[in-house]
Amino acid sequence: MQPFKKTRRGIGLALILSFLGVQLAPAYAGIVSTESLLAQEQIAVDKSRLQTLLERQDVQNQLAKLGVNAADIEKRVANLTPSEVALLNDQLADIPAGGDALGLIVLIFVVFVITDAIGATDIFPFVHPVR
Repeated sequence: MQPFKKTRRGIGLALILSFLGVQLAPAYAGIVSTESLLAQEQIAVDKSRLQTLLERQDVQNQLAKLGVNAADIEKRVANLTPSEVALLNDQLADIPAGGDALGLIVLIFVVFVITDAIGATDIFPFVHPVR
């Protein structure tokens, strides 16, 4: 009986020390502005709009001709900055309906090359990042 009591006391002491060593991060409450919430939601809507466009078969065929993998495109759209998403969606708004899909594909390709050049991604093997 004595060894069990020592073991139980040792386990209890270890638990007490582990709880004392845990630091709890304080929670901060603050006011969230409507503009910041709307901006975050707009970014999500813009990315989903862009993703929906890139899922079209004709767009994927053109990107495949340019040597871009579909999985790379999904990762890339997820990693776009809000300004890049806004730029692409502004370009989309300027394209006539049923019109210049090739221009959009070239624009996306150029954005991918630029981000490869700055080292943010590694999609194209022929683009060497600036270091």
